[in-house]
Amino acid sequence: MKNQITSALSDFFFEYETPRQVLVRNRRVGVVCRLIQLGVLVYIIGWVFIYEKGYQSTDTAVSSVFTKMKGVGYTNVSGRETVWDVADYVFPSQGDPSFVVMTNYIITEGQKMGKCPELEGKHNCTSDADCVGGSYKRTGHGQMTGVCVNTTKTCEVLAWCPVEDDHTVPSPPLLMSAENYTLFIKNSITFPLFYVTRSNLVEEINKDYLSKCLYHPEDAPLCPIFKLGDIVKLSGFSFENLAQEGGAIGIVIDWTCNLDFHVKHCKPEYNFHGLYGNPTDVDASASIGYNFRYAKHYMEDKVPKRTLLKVFGIRFDIIVKSLARKFDIIPTLTAIGSGVGIFGVATVVCDLVLLYLLPKREFYKNMKFKYTDTHTQDTDAEAGSTEAEK
Repeated sequence: MKNQITSALSDFFFEYETPRQVLVRNRRVGVVCRLIQLGVLVYIIGWVFIYEKGYQSTDTAVSSVFTKMKGVGYTNVSGRETVWDVADYVFPSQGDPSFVVMTNYIITEGQKMGKCPELEGKHNCTSDADCVGGSYKRTGHGQMTGVCVNTTKTCEVLAWCPVEDDHTVPSPPLLMSAENYTLFIKNSITFPLFYVTRSNLVEEINKDYLSKCLYHPEDAPLCPIFKLGDIVKLSGFSFENLAQEGGAIGIVIDWTCNLDFHVKHCKPEYNFHGLYGNPTDVDASASIGYNFRYAKHYMEDKVPKRTLLKVFGIRFDIIVKSLARKFDIIPTLTAIGSGVGIFGVATVVCDLVLLYLLPKREFYKNMKFKYTDTHTQDTDAEAGSTEAEK
């Protein structure tokens, strides 16, 4: 027993096993094998390493964006001149990466709480029975009092009076001057995996450059100051159509960086996408544009009043897209290892062709596999044991 254990340990530590290989001289099988290996090699080099950059590790950025608008607008409605600055036409207050610039509006001045007839078409009536007191209508302006106003044939409501009339949207847009407003974007990003921090105010940008530059996709692609008219044009929309009833535009700041090169080559690219507001879109026919309401409250002769504005504007959403890559030995070895494993596909395919498809498949089977007869082996072993006893 001791000798058997010693022999087994000796065989385990001091013997090496290698698979038996058969060299097959067959042109068809040889060509198939080399073509498969060539395809695997092209996949590893072309797809895994060149296209997918499998030799690099990746990271996405943590980013911060703030904005600043500049520009002055002018309107003259019914002889009333008004100058609009950034405090009047930007919602919410400056700095957010998502904001609205007012381009058109409907104003209702001097509203106060009281009873007045509903707007025609909101809740028409022929008698008081059509106006249920204390009830509301989703599209109405207030609480119905139960009275049908004969002059307008609409229900009387308790609301801010006079109620807003938004049936007619001003055309052309009242603030077409918004086309010349400018937007300054400041963006900072950090790739935490690589300890790299960058700003869109890259090395080429200084105070003198900022004071006179204006973004252009070819002449000034790094300038962070944009004219609203240019943004809308680059997004594929018409400014006048968009300003009429509002819409939405996405500004994408793309940080795609290869950190195997110097970090100064990591620079942003700006892209513009029209998200909503094109009146020719089929899916926009049910609800066109973008608008909201806000009110300015004040006191007059101790009576609370308000000025209501229905604002039509362009919503800008600034989106940061980021991906950084850098050489890493671990994904490199993983990609190489998986590629070497895929080379085994050629062997499997060629074995299938040899053993099951070629006319001489039985010959190749005998060459590849060595068969043993268990019964014969046991008989020979018994005979050898009997001779040893003699």
